[in-house]
Amino acid sequence: MDQFTFRYDTVLSDVHILLPNARHLMTRLNHVGQPGGYCHLSEHTMATPLEDVGKQVWRGAFLLADFILSEADMFRGATVLELGAGMGFTSIVMATVAKTVYCTGVMMNIPDYSEFSRGEVKVKQLDWLQYSLCTDADVDFSWTEEEVADLYDNTHFIIAADVIYDEDLTDGLFRILYRLCRNFTHTCTVLLSLEKRMNFSLRHMDVCCEAYSYFRRCLSQLLELQEPRCSFRVEQLPTANLAQFFLYERVEQLELWKLTVSPRQSDQVQSEPDLTRPDPTRPDLT
Repeated sequence: MDQFTFRYDTVLSDVHILLPNARHLMTRLNHVGQPGGYCHLSEHTMATPLEDVGKQVWRGAFLLADFILSEADMFRGATVLELGAGMGFTSIVMATVAKTVYCTGVMMNIPDYSEFSRGEVKVKQLDWLQYSLCTDADVDFSWTEEEVADLYDNTHFIIAADVIYDEDLTDGLFRILYRLCRNFTHTCTVLLSLEKRMNFSLRHMDVCCEAYSYFRRCLSQLLELQEPRCSFRVEQLPTANLAQFFLYERVEQLELWKLTVSPRQSDQVQSEPDLTRPDPTRPDLT
């Protein structure tokens, strides 16, 4: 058996490596114009360096893709933003039904899937640690002013898969969600797909999932915000009976969360709260 060394800068999981043959990956979807078969990505690894996380398709992306295809009418003709898109798998699945998909990230590892989509996929840079979108035309994958306006005026869905594995990134995720949604004038649905990755913690001397616990605390803090511009509702979606269009192991650690963000009618102004670190004494979401 191969020897594996797990370090602080790796993500532990049985993951699917995206093979370079993109045509083979999506042929069954494209051939009939709708989901009708399975996609199988056959290579696996047990640990992945953080810098390579975005170069793989993880199980949470397959779960989110299954939900998109199962609830296609929900997304038909919509404008959708994907955060932390990585290889762009869920964006291209979403583009089979949505009108426009903003496929975003920092390191863009996205092959050209344009021939497989019905809607328009726009690959854009979106750094969770930056307050504003980059509109510098000299920067690759920057935004035009028209695209920024379209994002804020028409985005009704935000999706993200497999982005819960590092506390700093989780901070960035909730920060960018808050900054975007508080400026929407319409209700927006956020879908977060994740896999709880269990490992042995020397701090707790037990098997646990600290990244997931931290995510739950951030959810709890978001619900407790006294935000005059918008309100947040959170629910975990059932997945046990969700149709499976892709060949992967639907492990019990996979979860799908829905956040509904609705605007409030208020003229009050409030400074932006600190979403960097939740209070660890606050209870988890039940």
